[in-house]
Order: sequence, then structure tokens, then C-alpha cells
Amino acid sequence: MVAGDSWRWSVAVSYAWERAPEDPIGIGIGIGIGIGITPVPEPIARPSDPSILTSPATNADDPNLSKATSEYLGYLDLATRARQESAIDDFAAATLRLLGFRAPTTTVATRYAIALIICAEKRAAQIDVCIIHRPTTILLVLVEDKTIFNDTPAFEVEAQVVAEAITAFQYNNAKRAENGQPTLEAMTIPCISMSGTTPTFYLVPVTKELSDAVITGQYPTSQTQVLKCITTATHLRRVSDGMADLEFRKIALKRFLAFKDLAKSHWQQYMV
Repeated sequence: MVAGDSWRWSVAVSYAWERAPEDPIGIGIGIGIGIGITPVPEPIARPSDPSILTSPATNADDPNLSKATSEYLGYLDLATRARQESAIDDFAAATLRLLGFRAPTTTVATRYAIALIICAEKRAAQIDVCIIHRPTTILLVLVEDKTIFNDTPAFEVEAQVVAEAITAFQYNNAKRAENGQPTLEAMTIPCISMSGTTPTFYLVPVTKELSDAVITGQYPTSQTQVLKCITTATHLRRVSDGMADLEFRKIALKRFLAFKDLAKSHWQQYMV
């Protein structure tokens, strides 16, 4: 979020983008169609310990579970029941690590502070969760859906996703310039929002024109289309259960795995 002014900043950039139609089929097929690539089969979620898929989150302290599984389920249980912002951030980061989003020379960071420029003013921003290619490139941004804690309109979550993607674009280009690398005219930033423990996935194409419009407080001349893929269950469940629901957990982890490959194909184009 942008310190002290997060929602006004979100609204300020909301005019600049348009979502592609939602496709509840899933990342493996839905975003494939949205981008115009050949649909691919959904991956099979196979964690190192299968009990991650079959154990209720409330059983995190079962002595028969591995230490890694017990820790992950503990994050899930806390994020589901405590519903505090920090608990959701910690669970999201644990999920990215569990599924191999972290690679050599990268780090999954929480509440990562960086600077950005809005309307010619330098401000502080804090990204809830991100993957960083040490020490110069933000590869992926994960935004916590804060509307579940207050009365903020839900559409502002997506404005916040776009805002943080623009923040990553500015940060990445600033680091490229510092290291003598040419700055880029465009980056497609992979993003995820977490509403409790329910993920939604985005591809946000950020251009220099859009970033400059934010920096100068001008209206951009070109519209930005953001691709979005929601995660839906195939059975009746309480939405608030999120990944505490065992069947939904399997679906969500498949979406994360499919998005990982898609995200890497984009961040490799701007990784330094």
C-alpha cells in the first residue's frame, strides 16, 4: 500500500485500466484463452507431503504430520480464523515458498518497503508480499484484499493491484538505470490478490506512458487491459473458508502452480 494515502492512490489509477472478462475456468485454461495461447492441461498439485492436500487446517498440531506440513497448516488455520492482515500475508508467502515460486537468487518478502513517485511527489509504498530477484528486480506482487476488514468497495482491490504493479515497474526501471542497464518501455507484472485465503490472479501490462501519467498526474492516452482469472469451487462451500476447505485447497494450489509457469514467462523478460 502507499503509506497514508493508499485508497486515494488506488482510485487515482483506476480510470487507466480495464479488466478483460473474468474466466472462472482457471488459469491453465482461462488465461490461456484470454491471451490467445494454446490452452494447456492444469498441473497436478503434488506437494512433497500429500497430507497438505488432505489434512484439515485445524489439525496443524497433529504429531503425525511433518514439520513443514504442520507449519503450513498452522499459517492456513491462523489466516482463516484470525483474519488479520499479517496472518494473510504470512500464509500467502508460505504458499509461494511451498509451491516453488522461490528460486535461486530470489526471495519471497513480506511488507517490503520501496519508494515511488505520484504526481511529482516521492512517497513510501509497502508491498504486502513480493518475489524479489536479489537485489534489483520485483518479479511478482501479491496484494492482500483489505476490503474484507472494512467497508471499502471491492473494486478498489483491483485498483490497488494495478497501483502496486506500477510501483514495481518504477522500482525495476530505477534499479536498471542504477546498474547501467537500459530501462524498459513496458513490463507485464504478474500479480495475485488474496481475499482471506482465496486467490485471484492477474497479468498487469505496465507501460512507461502509464507510469509517466501517474508520476505527472496526467490522464493516460491509452487504455490498459488487465487480464484476470478468478478461482472458483465446483461444490457448495462457505466463501470465508477459502483454502481451509479441502476440495477448494486442491483447486487453488493447482491455480498457483499454473500461474507460476505463466508468471515466470513474463518476469524473465525484465529480470536483471
